[in-house]
Amino acid sequence: MLRNLLLDWSGTLVDDLPPVIGATNYVLEQFGKPALTRDEFRRHFRLPFTEFYEEFLPDIPLVELDALFHRRFVEIQDEVTPLPGLYEFLDFCRASGRRLFLLSAMKQEHFDVQSAKLGLRHYFEHPYAGVTDKRAKIGSILETHGLLRGETAFVGDMIHDVETARHGGVMSIAVLTGYDSIEKLTPAKPDVVVSSLDALRRLLQDPRDLARGAADCIRIHGLEVQTRIGVGEEERARPQRLVLDVMLETDFRGAQDDIARATDYAVVAAWLTAECERREVRLLETLSEDLAAGLLEGFPHVDVVVLEIRKFVLPDTESVSVRVRRSR
Repeated sequence: MLRNLLLDWSGTLVDDLPPVIGATNYVLEQFGKPALTRDEFRRHFRLPFTEFYEEFLPDIPLVELDALFHRRFVEIQDEVTPLPGLYEFLDFCRASGRRLFLLSAMKQEHFDVQSAKLGLRHYFEHPYAGVTDKRAKIGSILETHGLLRGETAFVGDMIHDVETARHGGVMSIAVLTGYDSIEKLTPAKPDVVVSSLDALRRLLQDPRDLARGAADCIRIHGLEVQTRIGVGEEERARPQRLVLDVMLETDFRGAQDDIARATDYAVVAAWLTAECERREVRLLETLSEDLAAGLLEGFPHVDVVVLEIRKFVLPDTESVSVRVRRSR
């Protein structure tokens, strides 16, 4: 069981991209550099942030850049908002007895302001903010608080967070709500990828999935797709949203960092998305059976597929779903 969660702040628990991009562009403009679009910023930004500034403003002292950034950030940090499902996720973790710690590059004073405004400070047993290189800090956090590595995960939205988890010897959980896209995260090979905090909460709630966490598997949670599905022709006339949770059981032994022996979960997600878009079916049962069979056929290293598909059609109901488990 995952009893301890180290949580990143920016892009993982809160959406602070608007003020961060705004403050970054303010810095760039002071030195005659063009402003970055949201996509450009997400493509180039990385941690430790010293590497980002070395790319764009290599000749400017970091202390000067830092002062400019935070002067502007203070003026606009009211734009920071909680990510969807944040409070439900934190309340679930607290109710289930999990220990929560913050590990973030966000400056302590900014975390204090934001967490007080959003009512979040009391959720954390200890917040570690202002950590430039989280890889250098995670080991001491585990030791200080007596956290067992096999019971601990680091949840973040960037490559640096995945590297930090690996450096600390804990599970890495990547969320797709923040700074790094799935294309950037994939080469870092996080242990688990989830689309949102809601998807992560569902993962932690399901004891079967937690038990399987000790086995060799790849999970994709909360993959949103569009397909034409429904018993009647009217319902199938336009695509509707489905959400897929996928677990692929495989054997990591002998992989030896050989990509040819691995299953690329980005390719799996892309295949599922494309397959759903091109299909028209009447029943969730049919779609789930066909998708599971296709995964086993198209990805030779996968031994077992567990697939759950959720549909949003019944009034006064969050969703309806079907779940299949197929093996070779």
